[in-house]
Amino acid sequence: MTSSNTIAGVDVGGTFTDILLVDGTGVRVAKVPTTVDNQAGGVMAALEAVQADLPTVDLIVHGTTTTTNAILERKLARTGMITTQGFRDVIEVGRRTRPNPYGMTGTFVPVIPRELRLEVAERSDAEGNVLTPLDEDGVRQAAQALLDAGCVSLVIHFLHAYANPAHERRAAEIAAGIWPNDHITMGHALLSEFREYERGVTASVNAAVQPILHRYVSRLQDDLAAMGFRHDLKVMNGNGGMASARTVAAEAAKTVMSGPASGVMAAAYTGRRAGFPDLITCDMGGTSTDVALIRNASPTVSHELEVEYALPIHVPMVDVQTIGSGGGSIARIDDAGLLHVGPESAGAIPGPICFGRGGTDPTIADAHFLLGRIDPTRLMADSAVTRDQVAALFQDRLGDALGLDADAAAAAVLTIANMQMSGAMRMVSLARGHDPRDFALLAFGGGGPLHAVALARELSIPKVLIPARPGITNALGCVVADVRHDFVNTINRPLDGADIDAARAILSRQIAAGKGLIDAEPVEIVETTISHSADMQFIGQTHILSVPLPDAHVTRDDLQARFEAAYFARFRVELPEIRANLVNLNTTVVGRRRELDLSGLIDAAGRATDAAGAQTGERPVYFDGTWTDCPVYWRERLPVGASLTGPAILEQADTTTVLDPGATATVDAEGNLIIEV
Repeated sequence: MTSSNTIAGVDVGGTFTDILLVDGTGVRVAKVPTTVDNQAGGVMAALEAVQADLPTVDLIVHGTTTTTNAILERKLARTGMITTQGFRDVIEVGRRTRPNPYGMTGTFVPVIPRELRLEVAERSDAEGNVLTPLDEDGVRQAAQALLDAGCVSLVIHFLHAYANPAHERRAAEIAAGIWPNDHITMGHALLSEFREYERGVTASVNAAVQPILHRYVSRLQDDLAAMGFRHDLKVMNGNGGMASARTVAAEAAKTVMSGPASGVMAAAYTGRRAGFPDLITCDMGGTSTDVALIRNASPTVSHELEVEYALPIHVPMVDVQTIGSGGGSIARIDDAGLLHVGPESAGAIPGPICFGRGGTDPTIADAHFLLGRIDPTRLMADSAVTRDQVAALFQDRLGDALGLDADAAAAAVLTIANMQMSGAMRMVSLARGHDPRDFALLAFGGGGPLHAVALARELSIPKVLIPARPGITNALGCVVADVRHDFVNTINRPLDGADIDAARAILSRQIAAGKGLIDAEPVEIVETTISHSADMQFIGQTHILSVPLPDAHVTRDDLQARFEAAYFARFRVELPEIRANLVNLNTTVVGRRRELDLSGLIDAAGRATDAAGAQTGERPVYFDGTWTDCPVYWRERLPVGASLTGPAILEQADTTTVLDPGATATVDAEGNLIIEV
């Protein structure tokens, strides 16, 4: 295990690519436009912007949206499936739900079309006993047929492979003999749990993005090597850990939500150091807003993410709710005369009107511009845009239809955006039994601090935490990411009849596998932590509940008691007359990296002696229907311990913080803003 002295974290967002580089001289940060067609271009530009000397860089950790974008835009590799005879429609039939609950509208396109899902004779039962031997000739013929149909990636998905994977393994061996690449996904290897629909879709998504991710990381690794980088690139996984670029494509589905996960990990790191272990996070970028919940400095991880309708991806990922409200989200009036904000985005090109790149659609960023919240002289605009130009477009596109002037229309846009973001925050807190008043709100991203106080007030959250560098928090998450591996195995037995010794053995095997993988990583690990949970339900129920376990030495009585307590805490209902079912056993093994010195994020030498010394001027800002003369501060000049009472505007290189009237902000020892709402 080598010690890393120079580390770069690079996060690719929908609009900007952010980088944070830590070396012996301090911390350097930069933000460059994302190169949408080839994200590697933005990564290389970011490294150049911080003057990274790649031959001396020890570690690069990269958060990417490559797989997420490929799924959402359905720009997937042509993929085929070989499955159990009679079950090729499992991933299309699903749970017999509809895209829209009411009416017969909506469409659904499966990841793998029906003509590319071929069946072979094989069958095991739910106990793993072989009922029908594998038709090996049928596997060869199916694989060849899929190759002839132009498939570049293959899924092997058999009904009860979680209980007995022998047929899947043999089918993969046969297919590998004629398949021209390594893009073969076995369902049980990625997700060893029952529920063939979710397992099949997860494997299909993995296979469909595998060639895309492999091509991207290979190209980026080659570009880095050409500039002298001598180590393996690391890629953020959706669970908040990282994996080597050499192996990450094999489990490509685990990189979905890679970008949002890095932000949540940075939030947990920042909150723990600042004394706020319980957080609701709000990451507002140019295209979308991601919200998550953190308890005891540990982000909530879900095994049941559904990226879009009928697209469940059941691998461990940081539980993030994403909505289409970002700085570039477009405001429009529908046919009924109602105001909508997002999910359509102006993106980086042409971007918001105020960016001066030809945009003509009103956006959230333009609303802030119009209401005096952001300084027009500090925008990375290609050409100057006046306030009158923006106001005229707001009046024409929104104000006339709503019967409002341009300022009131801009305020309405922010109100709608705040409603959408607070709704997502309720989903990760109130909808899951958590009272927002028990948490602090950590807002980051380029737009989060603009909305933070208003969101906290909406949800009665008492305190807001704005990190020192909100605009590059996701890149910070890449820098501080640990090595993490998650495991799941299905039991699916009534608890009173489950083999508890076998359950303990499963947990022990999961621990050993995780430690082995972490020991193989060429990264300095200072501590290894292990946590366990059980997925349980009452017999007859569909959905499962995650029950934390103290260690691997489980007992039947302890499992029963913990499940009943967790069920009551979640639903406030006791069901003593119904038997409990032990569905899955889960283990997470985390290799903790050494904490980095990030004091360079704040420039202590450049701070004023008092708040007045950090004030740069004053300008009118629109609050609650009126214009108010508002002091403007350069945040990085505020001394530690300085206190401000709103209204105030705090500007810095990567974002602007709006301190609403009545709110009070204090600068802590690490440069964070602690706001009392």
